[in-house]
Amino acid sequence: MAVKIRLARGGAKKKPFYQVVVADERFPRDGRFIEKLGQYDPRQNPSMVTLQEDKTLEWLNKGAQPTDTVRRLLRSQGVWAKFKQA
Repeated sequence: MAVKIRLARGGAKKKPFYQVVVADERFPRDGRFIEKLGQYDPRQNPSMVTLQEDKTLEWLNKGAQPTDTVRRLLRSQGVWAKFKQA
């Protein structure tokens, strides 16, 4: 089972809102997930990103692979640097 940290879309048409989730890569984008790690709202200025840092680091250490967009969000929050130091 390959586990990914990715975005699940929510919100209305043309008003996207995302949840950062841990999910099996075989499940649909907005389908079943294992755990919710945070939120991302690109419509705010600046974009709002909230992450549960301890849970995110725990999943990264277990081998979960972030998508490119999530990796960018992790870098902007400083979580990726903490993961690489450990």
